[in-house]
Amino acid sequence: MARTTVVIASRNRATSLVRTLAHLSELATPVILVDNGSTDDTVLRVRREFPEVEVLEAGANLGAVARNHGVQAARTPYVAFSDDDSWWAPDAFERAEPILDEHPDLAVIAARTLVGPAEVPDPITPLLRDSPLGDGVAGPAVLGFMACSAIVRRQAFLEVGGFSPVLFFRGEESLLSWDLAAAGWALCYVEDVVAHHHPSAERAPDGDIVERRNAVLATWMRRPVHRAVAASLKDPAAFRAAVPRLRQALRQRRALPKHLEAQIRKASERPPRDA
Repeated sequence: MARTTVVIASRNRATSLVRTLAHLSELATPVILVDNGSTDDTVLRVRREFPEVEVLEAGANLGAVARNHGVQAARTPYVAFSDDDSWWAPDAFERAEPILDEHPDLAVIAARTLVGPAEVPDPITPLLRDSPLGDGVAGPAVLGFMACSAIVRRQAFLEVGGFSPVLFFRGEESLLSWDLAAAGWALCYVEDVVAHHHPSAERAPDGDIVERRNAVLATWMRRPVHRAVAASLKDPAAFRAAVPRLRQALRQRRALPKHLEAQIRKASERPPRDA
């Protein structure tokens, strides 16, 4: 019986999604697609070509929050996220599940991400592998991950509320990582668990500013005020983009434990690798 469900949130990317589902169909694991209000033929094609995939129609673009609905619908203890342009290596879950079984306090496995046909390691890979936080329960301890190459413990994910609607999409993983760590859960990078990412050409042109905006918002939601002010002053454009969501963010503000804030500083302020 499968113990990991793959959850995908997608919108208007039928072609790349079908390619991803073809790869995932080789894994014999449940797949849940949460469609973020697609206006193309995404839902029709998936139901016709992959009838085994459970399709949830959000009816609107929920951003990363769509994944929360997929996790709620999953009936397995573990959930692996894929994007519509990423998929998992054939042995990924065989490697990940025993690790999660052995470490009941482990909430997230951040996988090694190989990009494109050349399978080049994603730039985040050395950052995770060489984490300044040292060894965790099952590999280098981390306070971040890429959602398209992460496996989560369903219980832990739901316990902290999943991805935040304040951030919508892009860079939403950091806030979730902080909340999991604050709740006592561990997050680790595991080199032997592999995901493949073939970035879609249909990517939003405003992704950089949205990601920077979300970094500012997350800082206001969890970190000390002086850190949030500094982040806002350092990137005025990101702060301006954050202003329409700032009141909502502040309503959900709660301080992190001091030891976790110290870890965040250590992770974010480490010197260059060649220093």
